[in-house]
Amino acid sequence: MGIIITAIDVAFQVYTWLLIIRILLSWAPRLNPYHPVIRFIYEITEPFLGLFRRIIPPFGAIDFSPIIAFFVLQLIRQIVIGFLWRIM
Repeated sequence: MGIIITAIDVAFQVYTWLLIIRILLSWAPRLNPYHPVIRFIYEITEPFLGLFRRIIPPFGAIDFSPIIAFFVLQLIRQIVIGFLWRIM
């Protein structure tokens, strides 16, 4: 069971890093959006970020939805990992 918890925790960490990379990519608009790696990062993170963009609109040129999404992802991670440790 510990291996499953570790695998789920690693999956959350990988997704967190993908979100961070996505945020950094938004600061470099001159990159090719059709590059397979960049496209993969956008396709994998957009469904989660899209949820927060519908709730929190951008304020001018600043988009706070990735920040909120990052904190919600960490909260979900703590809840899931905590739950799995309790049922173990």
